[in-house]
Amino acid sequence: MAAIIRLSSVCRRGVKPLFYQSTLLARPLVVPNKYQEQPHLLTARIHSSQALYAGSDSKAASLHWTAERVLSILLLAMGPVAYFSPGPAIDYSLAAALTLHGHWGLGQVLTDYVHGDTKIKIANASLFVLSTVTFAGLCYFNYNDVGICKAIALLWSK
Repeated sequence: MAAIIRLSSVCRRGVKPLFYQSTLLARPLVVPNKYQEQPHLLTARIHSSQALYAGSDSKAASLHWTAERVLSILLLAMGPVAYFSPGPAIDYSLAAALTLHGHWGLGQVLTDYVHGDTKIKIANASLFVLSTVTFAGLCYFNYNDVGICKAIALLWSK
């Protein structure tokens, strides 16, 4: 037999929900199976990244988290530096930092929302290609055009 909990028994003493006093709103915590004696518990699958299954230690995850934060702070510091002293070194540093920041950010989105071994492999390969093309495009723009710093300055000047 399934265990039943009434909503009114969960509420504080003396406080009863206005519209939820009916026993029809009781929900089972365990659903019995017709063909077996043992009831099946209703559970939800929690998806986690492949690195957790691979046996990675917490030190590597901590270093990755720290590197993400350091990169974000560096990006904040690169803004004024790029404005006051634009040059090729800052342009290529911005290209690398922006690409890496985007790669890590989209990697977290893929970890959270893409499930299934084949889909994960395709998504990670696509992310790698996207990051490579982004970095190559920014480097091409820095080498053959005005560069990231001057391009942003030109956008702000108009």
